[in-house]
Amino acid sequence: MKRTGERSILFEGGAYVSASACVAGKKEGEGPLGDTFDEIISDDLLGTDTWEKAESELFKKAVKMCAEKSGKMMDEIGALFAGDLNAQIISSGFAARELGVPFVGMYGACSTMIESMLTGAVFVSSGAITPVIAAASSHFCTAERQFRTPLELGTQRPPSAQWTATAAGACMIDGIKTEIQIESGTIGRVIDLKIKDAAHMGAAMAPAVADTLFGHLSDLAISLTEYDRIITGDLGKYGLEILKELVKKKMKDCPSGLFYDCGANLYSDEQDTHAGGSGCGCIAGVLAGHIMNQLKEGTYQKILLLGSGAMMSVTSSLQGESIPSISYAISLKRC
Repeated sequence: MKRTGERSILFEGGAYVSASACVAGKKEGEGPLGDTFDEIISDDLLGTDTWEKAESELFKKAVKMCAEKSGKMMDEIGALFAGDLNAQIISSGFAARELGVPFVGMYGACSTMIESMLTGAVFVSSGAITPVIAAASSHFCTAERQFRTPLELGTQRPPSAQWTATAAGACMIDGIKTEIQIESGTIGRVIDLKIKDAAHMGAAMAPAVADTLFGHLSDLAISLTEYDRIITGDLGKYGLEILKELVKKKMKDCPSGLFYDCGANLYSDEQDTHAGGSGCGCIAGVLAGHIMNQLKEGTYQKILLLGSGAMMSVTSSLQGESIPSISYAISLKRC
């Protein structure tokens, strides 16, 4: 493992994805990626009495399933790098309480899954801890209650609004070679273009994604065509278009169709989610299922994943603060 450029890392010591698992809600299961989830839950409460407890159960299901698919017991896991959107990351923290695994709580808002994989790969590649699980979750109802308005109000959503995914994803990262390698990663910077509209998160996050993308390419001295696909987390339909415009302004040879956003593809137009999906579970669930499947099948040989997160809180929004954002990147290569 070594640092390259200003803020990127090459995992020469070896960091591989040995297993992945994803669980999603009913609405997500009805979308175009429904058949890529390992389990689709029919009850959004998962037999609990609160949405927050339900999300913790969702998270726990994905982590346990990931361990099972890797053939490892929970006590063989060196550490769990994970987070969620709830205050004090209670969904992952409470799940870790029951799982009994050494826990490193992560928070990068909706970029948490990629931040967790990047951090986990550092520990594994260095030989400090192996194997580890990186995971993240979100739940539509917990996010609405915390960041927006009670569901009972039936508040009208503008076209730029996104739908928080009820989903969780987990990836096992190991030092033993498998067919999918985490080749490199780039740490993001907090970017703030002073956008204050919480119903237009894509516009707030797109500049941060562009900044990390440009930094990654510069640090590794490579071009966009190094990758079969540039996959973003949850910019949504409008945020994705903003990112494309930012890239085109700097790189005139940007290939058509290179970019793919998990949030923009998680739901169909008929599901009326407006700009698409969002939340920690959005890229976590799509990555652990759909994207991993495509890598294993050989559809992609090498991809760049860019998680995006709006670093806001209920308090900051009420105080009139703008929405600073961050993006982390990792590249996955089919060996």
